[in-house]
Amino acid sequence: MSLTLYLHPLASFCHKVLIAFYENNLAFQPVTVDLMDPESAAQLRAKWPVGKIPVLYDAECDRAVPETSIIIEYVQRHYPGPVRLLPDDPDEQLDARLWDRFFDLYVSVPMQKIVVDRIKPEDGRDPKGVADAQAALDTAYAMIDAQIAGKTWAIGEQFTIADCSAAPGLFYASIVHPFDAKHQHLSAYFERLLARPSMQRTLREARPFFHLFPYRDAMPHRFLAD
Repeated sequence: MSLTLYLHPLASFCHKVLIAFYENNLAFQPVTVDLMDPESAAQLRAKWPVGKIPVLYDAECDRAVPETSIIIEYVQRHYPGPVRLLPDDPDEQLDARLWDRFFDLYVSVPMQKIVVDRIKPEDGRDPKGVADAQAALDTAYAMIDAQIAGKTWAIGEQFTIADCSAAPGLFYASIVHPFDAKHQHLSAYFERLLARPSMQRTLREARPFFHLFPYRDAMPHRFLAD
């Protein structure tokens, strides 16, 4: 097996890559990284000194591939499967890349701001930053609701890299800052993402780590039980 993925089963950006891999039944070796463990962290930094996960290592060509979108595109190019996560049409590729970045930057990033703030000591918290992140999510939710109207997936009828990004970002965001009831298209899209077998597998593997999630008390029971 030439592919090794350095990850943590709780991390949303790792979920994005796992969903892509599971969509195509890709053979790979997962390695869980504990950044608090010097030996585990050193193993990751030997491949990618930035020290962020996920990182894919391809032993066949001795190449480390960081960054979620690059990992997914690399695998599609060198280890293609039946589900093409980047469309063949050039304009549709741009749409897929656009919404991939949208979900990363405007859903996952503000969601992480809210999560990290809860971990901080009381005197180190940033209420203004959290309020700004919540407002950013409100804007993103409205834009997604409009984008997804009349579509099955983020850019149309094909499941793409954009949906791989959307699934984990919306999963955690829906817990820390729930959707407004008026966003019916977004809510229906989220349910379709949850029903996707690749997402279900990813969440099953994450479940033993949910006790580490600082908003676990707000997680709906259906996310905690098989």
